[in-house]
Amino acid sequence: MFNTAAIFSNNMVLQRDKNVRIFGNTDSNHEIICEINNQKQRAFIKDGKFTIILNPMKEGGPYDLKLTQGEYERIFTNVMIGEVWLAGGQSNMELELQNSLDGNDFLKDFNTDKIRFYYTNKISMLGEELYKAENNSCWNVASPENSKAWSAVGTYFAIKLQKELNVTVGIIGCNWGGTFAACWQSREKLLSHYETADIIHEYDEITKGKTNEQMIKEFDDYEKYAAEWGQRVAKVQEEFPEKTWDEVLEIAGENRYPGPMGIKNPLRPCGLYETMLKRIAPYTLGGFIYYQGEQDEVHPEKYYHLLSSLIEQWRDDFMDRSLPFINVQLPMFGYTNAPDDKKWAILRQAQMNVFKTIKNTGIAIIVDCGEIDNIHPTDKRPVGERLALQALYHVYGRNEIKAFSPILKNTYTEGNQLKLIFDYVYDGLVAKGELESFKIAGGDGIFFDAEAEICGKDIILKSEKVDNPVYAQYAFTNYMEIKLFNSEGLPVAPFNTLTD
Repeated sequence: MFNTAAIFSNNMVLQRDKNVRIFGNTDSNHEIICEINNQKQRAFIKDGKFTIILNPMKEGGPYDLKLTQGEYERIFTNVMIGEVWLAGGQSNMELELQNSLDGNDFLKDFNTDKIRFYYTNKISMLGEELYKAENNSCWNVASPENSKAWSAVGTYFAIKLQKELNVTVGIIGCNWGGTFAACWQSREKLLSHYETADIIHEYDEITKGKTNEQMIKEFDDYEKYAAEWGQRVAKVQEEFPEKTWDEVLEIAGENRYPGPMGIKNPLRPCGLYETMLKRIAPYTLGGFIYYQGEQDEVHPEKYYHLLSSLIEQWRDDFMDRSLPFINVQLPMFGYTNAPDDKKWAILRQAQMNVFKTIKNTGIAIIVDCGEIDNIHPTDKRPVGERLALQALYHVYGRNEIKAFSPILKNTYTEGNQLKLIFDYVYDGLVAKGELESFKIAGGDGIFFDAEAEICGKDIILKSEKVDNPVYAQYAFTNYMEIKLFNSEGLPVAPFNTLTD
């Protein structure tokens, strides 16, 4: 007898134009046969696991997919061949349609069998709880009820892709709020790079000498405390809405988030890699969309290495080194009166550098979609649609689609001025207010505020304090109001040429 991985279910979407892997476990070496769309393939069985490779198929359906092993048979119905993308990351990818801007109004009319969604089970430990949840998981077809908890970003991405390509689009949600990039990688991968190995060493030191039972109890106790603490916080904020966060904590008690590190904490390194990502790999994909990085502000200098190794890890696990990976560059964000430590600026630069240095990647610039004091902006439509623009350009060859924000290409020193040349300006740059947050520096690297002037498709910078400008910055800050766009309404990407 055999069992397929949980991600195989009725209503699933299989990737078109690629060899498709069907996989799972079996307690027998007896032949397993798979039939779909007039083809029949046999399984390769080894060490209790089986893999079936289907020949590439064009978009279409619905089909039945039948698996047989002796007298045992399993049939999956309403299977479509189309485009399959994995939506990974943390809370801004996780944010549900029902909680997004105008999401409930949108859901009222969201009925289509052309968009489908599979949510990877959010359970932090391997064990019976996870296996039981997987037995109850399945692909869902879009409807007002089915789609409430779908990723808003992933859904808006799928809608635009489906409209442009006219094929069924399946989204695999694999995300968890508050997670670090290290949560989604293997121990071996993190240890293989000196820039990230200390994350494992730190975890090992924290958990040294603790039994599994002890770590589980510690986290269970924390979760109980956190639930009661959350109720106290809500009550204080309701009774005293004028109080600051520090004042709320004085009354409600200590915020112990994210809880003790150990084998049950979902924010531990490598944990969700094992309980979520590996549970769906190597399902055949068209690519990844990814929105994460906020939590990694604790060590922004590591983020280029973390994101680079994550891309490498995921491509290896899904058995395709060229799989497209389209990343969201973080929006503007900061707290009122908080010092500008530029950690989010460094994270954005790391994300841009990954795009520039790793093949088959894209980047959706959403710096204009941020909000002061709100790390979870609810308007997710532009995020999903900009990701789709990148996919349509990079993956599907729609070169006529104007998919990019302006990205700095070159700088030229002309006397006491610095000229900025951009790619993807299209019909010109548009300022929606006074140009701000430009700085220039000489060879000493000391930056001063600069006057900025749009000259055709370029920008000229100057400052009375810099006679021979060499370096430039734009929007290199945690939060500011974005006022500079191209003719397509896409914001100019931040940059810092001193550290690029």
